[in-house]
Amino acid sequence: MNPAPEPASRRTPLHRTVAADLRTAITAGEYGSGARLPAEDELARRYGVSRGTVRQALAALRSDGLITSRRGTRRVVLAGPGGGSGTTELRSFTRWARSLGEQPGGRTDSVVRGRADAEEAEQLRIEPGATVHHVLRLRTLSGTPVMVERTTYPGAVGELVAAMPADTVSYSEQLALHGVLFTDAHHTIDLVPADADDARLLGCRAGESLLRERRRSTDPAGVPVEWSQDRYLPGTVAFTAHSTAAGALGRRLRP
Repeated sequence: MNPAPEPASRRTPLHRTVAADLRTAITAGEYGSGARLPAEDELARRYGVSRGTVRQALAALRSDGLITSRRGTRRVVLAGPGGGSGTTELRSFTRWARSLGEQPGGRTDSVVRGRADAEEAEQLRIEPGATVHHVLRLRTLSGTPVMVERTTYPGAVGELVAAMPADTVSYSEQLALHGVLFTDAHHTIDLVPADADDARLLGCRAGESLLRERRRSTDPAGVPVEWSQDRYLPGTVAFTAHSTAAGALGRRLRP
């Protein structure tokens, strides 16, 4: 049975979706301090919205102090949160890879509709046995296997993911177009032995230690939208943590 459509009153306004995506891009360093954002008409085409919606989104960014407010010119980025483009926020894998000049890749291995177990129900704040989608996906950097994603999505979000092509590079970018935003996340880093799927997708040995990042992401209202376990090949990335008010966590390539 398909999930009932979300009431219009609960949908995220389009301008907030656009503003959130641009804010994430600025935070991720895609537009450094002093860089110009794309023109209004280009942004309207990119997001499939009207120029009025774009102007509302840009007004929100202006109120946050992220961009200039000069009319008749392309908006200029003043600084990302924290004072510049050198943020250490754990941005999406796709945006992080692009910021390094790497070509991000993704290949969905399987999407299985199932029922939430006790851990998934707790992390996603849903009832045990509620409908979820389990996604197994390989992530690559410039064609080289780096990480395996195991993500559980709640019902309505999972339906959107299940309909995406297997070679979709960024789920978060596509979900943002549907009003599903990833704004906050809680991370846990540890080690875990590679299982048969890890070995098959990453080309490592079963039992080999992998760096695991467990992550629960929430939308602007604090509602969980994914529970994920990402497993990285050893020697490919390292994570850094900074003791700041924002509690920033970043990832970096390892030589």
